Amino acid sequence: MARYRGPKSKIARKFGEAIFGDDKSFEKRNYPPGQHGNNRRRGKKSEYAIQLMEKQKAKYTYGILERQFRNMFEKATRSQGITGEVLLQLCESRLDNVVFRLGVAPSRRAARQLVSHRHITVNGELVNVPSYQLKAGDVVGVREKSKSLQVVQDSLANNSSVYEWITWNNETKQGTFVSVPGRVQIPENINEQFIVELYSK
Repeated sequence: MARYRGPKSKIARKFGEAIFGDDKSFEKRNYPPGQHGNNRRRGKKSEYAIQLMEKQKAKYTYGILERQFRNMFEKATRSQGITGEVLLQLCESRLDNVVFRLGVAPSRRAARQLVSHRHITVNGELVNVPSYQLKAGDVVGVREKSKSLQVVQDSLANNSSVYEWITWNNETKQGTFVSVPGRVQIPENINEQFIVELYSK
């Protein structure tokens, strides 16, 4: 399936924040790309433009394409709870995102690759679908043969993030998806209400 594989710093500059994590290039030029990127007199954005930017930011952040994102939104509208919050919860419950949150991979892009290349297990079974939706209590682990991978070891050694809704056992290289995170537990700077308004038009 097609994925965005272009320059990450260019996208980060477009949104004015390092949505892909630490980015030295973005820190040097944290204004929009293009000939008029640093022009402070850029026109005021319309309501539609703001809503569209927020949707694009969410899609780039989680690495999800339009059709899949739209399907997740429709699933969120059918679910109980606040639609925008449920949408972000569905994004956070994806296997590739949880692998990233656990610290097994340094980025969601790397996490997606680990999952696709059959390095990750769920409840002891190999799962190679990055969009796999985890349920509370699911155990995510690194396959036995993959525990010595340098990228996994380096990522775990440099990981300092702690989330209340997941736990990690460094001895067994397994983590538990304890519960679906609440909105306050999701650190991403995304205004989900704008996305709901955009899709509701």
